[in-house]
Amino acid sequence: MGRPIGAYFFKNGTTRQCVIMNMVFKDTEGIVPNVLAFSYAAGGYLSGIIAVLSDSVFLNIVGGLLLAHAMVIAAYLLHECAHNTIFKDNKYHVYVGNVLMWVTGSCYGDYHDIQHKHFRHHADKADVVAFDYREKLQQYPLLVKVLGILEWAYIPAVEIMMHLLVLILPFTMESRKHRRLRVIVVSMIRMPLFIYLASISLSFAAIYPLAYMMFLTVLRFMDTHQHTYEIFETLEQKRGEEVRRFNREYEHRNTFSNLVSIKYPLLNLLVLNFGYHNAHHTKAGLPWYRLPELHAELYGDDQSQVFPFFNLIKSFHKYRVARVLNADVGDIGINENKGTDFIGVDGVSFLTAH
Repeated sequence: MGRPIGAYFFKNGTTRQCVIMNMVFKDTEGIVPNVLAFSYAAGGYLSGIIAVLSDSVFLNIVGGLLLAHAMVIAAYLLHECAHNTIFKDNKYHVYVGNVLMWVTGSCYGDYHDIQHKHFRHHADKADVVAFDYREKLQQYPLLVKVLGILEWAYIPAVEIMMHLLVLILPFTMESRKHRRLRVIVVSMIRMPLFIYLASISLSFAAIYPLAYMMFLTVLRFMDTHQHTYEIFETLEQKRGEEVRRFNREYEHRNTFSNLVSIKYPLLNLLVLNFGYHNAHHTKAGLPWYRLPELHAELYGDDQSQVFPFFNLIKSFHKYRVARVLNADVGDIGINENKGTDFIGVDGVSFLTAH
């Protein structure tokens, strides 16, 4: 797979560059790829907003696409921060992670809640949640029907609902009441800011929500087909006996890599190599730019856990309504048909910590 990009830089770097590396970054070879990724996320987000605010329809469209993709990269950098893979001092992961939460619209929640949920996902080898929305939804058949209609129209309604719950649950769950002030303060900042920008340009009022839905759809597509894990409502409890039967072999069998492209690996940078999911679960502390190399080392030409991208596109389309209430169980033999009949699950984003 070749050396990480950063290996070609800073061989004979200045003393100042070495000091920055020693003080801030965990890995010399990670400086360039991480700086490029952060620059793209920040620059794409700001440039996208400026383009969306312009009077040009062409720039509005380009800006909306750029905005959506910048949020995708920001989300996967947030995932890296949650795994403490970028900086030497973890306090920088917290600082930067909180900034990235504002970019991805997940700032109504708490960074440590996101990190805790994701750590439990890895440790328990399950989709660990505070509550399973599927059971709750079945009490409201009309809402299920509305969600199904919206999902049929390719509106990521379940993901939108899960993000809205971040704002609602602190006022309905006793265990989340300490998050009420954060929800109120963030709402008082973000909502007037959105209204102000929409008052400058009506195109912003339409395109930003569309860009955000595209962003949610990309993240949901990647999450949907990466596991056949059981769902446990144990997020706010200690790790229990229910998950102790899940060993490393189980984790590998029920984890799948959904690469954007096998033939052209650089295309996987569109989602910051998040598709190398088996490699990620083998070494969760390995940074994103090293995952292709680990994947090649571990699996070589073995594609048994790799699902072709276009098979998953078909499944994503075919089961977009059925997925609303679907819950997977382990070892269901999904890899036998290479993902063509993989329903998958909604509502498991690492951005929503419930």
